[in-house]
Amino acid sequence: MKIATTPPPPYYAVIFTSVRTLGDNGYSAAAEHMLKLAEQQPGFLGFESARQEIGISVSYWSSLEAIKAWKENAEHRATQKKAKEWYSGFRVRVCRIEKEYGF
Repeated sequence: MKIATTPPPPYYAVIFTSVRTLGDNGYSAAAEHMLKLAEQQPGFLGFESARQEIGISVSYWSSLEAIKAWKENAEHRATQKKAKEWYSGFRVRVCRIEKEYGF
C-alpha cells in the first residue's frame, strides 16, 4: 500500500478506526470489493490503511455530498450489516482537510 495522492485542500477524510474479531469470516474479500466499489464513486480521491491491534483506514473525498452518497450506496449498506461479524468495535470520523504537507 502507498500513501494516497490527493488534490490541494480543502477536501474530506473519513477515518475508520476498528478492532477486528477473530477469524476472517469473509472480511478480506468484502473489504477488497468495497475498495473497488468506492474507487468508482464520484468524488473518491484515495485510500490508505494500516492494521496492527487497531486498524485505521482513511478514505478521501471531494465533498460531504460524495461521502453521503457512498454511505448510502446499496451494496455498501448491505456489507455494513456484517460489521458485528468482523469488528468488536469501530468509530467513523469525518474531517475536513485544511492543510497538508510532506514529501
